[in-house]
Amino acid sequence: MQRLRYTLPPPSLLITFEACGRLLSFTKAATELNISRVAVSQQMRTLEDFVGLQLFHRLHRALKLTTAGERYHRTVAGALDQILQSTVALKRGA
Repeated sequence: MQRLRYTLPPPSLLITFEACGRLLSFTKAATELNISRVAVSQQMRTLEDFVGLQLFHRLHRALKLTTAGERYHRTVAGALDQILQSTVALKRGA
């Protein structure tokens, strides 16, 4: 478990990636996360550097997930949803 810190990207990047992939917009993700569009773009470049793959096709006024990005988004979104569900259950005392 100690190695997770060095092999997983920071959770904030994963949360931003989930929003960008779901909304297919850095601008909409920035609004949802209450950060700047530039910060979102920089975080996604950092994540792409971390994993060594392009996750998005950056088109003129459009954003599309690459094939690798689609697979990664499904995994990340599912994992974050599980964490959310567990957290909600803990808070309810379940």
